[in-house]
Amino acid sequence: MANLKEIRSRIASVSSTMQITSAMKMVSAAKLKKAQDAITAMRPYANKLTELLQNLSASLDSEAGGQYAEEREVKKVLIVAITSNRGLCGAFNSNIIKHCISLTKTEYEGASVEMMTIGKKGNDLLSKSFSIAGNHSDIYDHLTFENAASIAEELMKAFTEGKYDKIILVYNRFKNAATQIVTTEQFLPILPAEGADQSGADYLFEPTQEDIVTQLIPKSLKTQLFKGIRDSFASEHGARMTAMHKATDNASELKEQLTLTYNQARQAAITNEILEIVGGAEALNH
Repeated sequence: MANLKEIRSRIASVSSTMQITSAMKMVSAAKLKKAQDAITAMRPYANKLTELLQNLSASLDSEAGGQYAEEREVKKVLIVAITSNRGLCGAFNSNIIKHCISLTKTEYEGASVEMMTIGKKGNDLLSKSFSIAGNHSDIYDHLTFENAASIAEELMKAFTEGKYDKIILVYNRFKNAATQIVTTEQFLPILPAEGADQSGADYLFEPTQEDIVTQLIPKSLKTQLFKGIRDSFASEHGARMTAMHKATDNASELKEQLTLTYNQARQAAITNEILEIVGGAEALNH
C-alpha cells in the first residue's frame, strides 16, 4: 500500500486537475451558447439559399453558371477538413481525420486526393500523409463571413481552373452539446435538387439570368462554407464542454477513491501504533 505522503500528493494533484477541467467546462459552456445561437440563426437562411441554388441550377445554361455545375470524371479531389485549433474536446478532431482518410480509401480510392485544412489539429495530422493544398487555421482568430468568403473564392477558382474535379467539405454538424454528426457535403460541382426535373424547369429571371448566376451562386457557396465552419465551431465547444464534464466527474470519483484509500492507510497506521504500544506495555508487565 502506498504511504500516506504519496496518497496526499495524488489527492492534491487530482483536485488541481478537477479545478482546471471544471473551469474549462464553464468557459466552453459560455462560448457554446454564443456559437449555438449563431448557427441556429444562420441555418434556415443558408439551407433555403442552397435549396434555391440547387433548383435554379437545373435551368442554368450560361457559361458562368455552367462552370460551377460542370460534372467531370473525378480524377482530382480536394477534401476540405474542418477541425479545431485546440484539443481536449474528446473525439471531435479524430472523427474528422478518420473520416477523411476513410474517404480516400473507399469513395475516392482511384483519384488523386489533396487536403485543405481549416484547423491546426487537422493540419498537424493530415499533413503527415497527404498533400496539403492550404491551411486556414487562422480563420478562428476572426471568424467572419468575409474571411470564410475569401477561402470559398479560392476553392471556386481552383475548381473553375480545372485543378480539381470535385471539392467536398468534411465537418462536424452541431446537433446538441453531446452530439456532433460527421458530415460530408459536396461543395463543387453544384448538385441539383433531389427529384428536380431538369428538363422541365422554367424560370423567369429578375434581374437577368446572368446577374443571378454571377451573384447568387458565389454568395450561396460562400454561405455554405461559412455555415460549415460555424457548425464545426459550435460542435467544438459542445464536444469540449462534454469532455470536460466527463473529466471532472472522473476526477471527482478518483479523488473519492484516493480519499478512502488514504483513510484506510491512516487507520491501519494508527492501529499498528496502538498494537505496538499495547505490546510494549504488556512486555513491561512481564
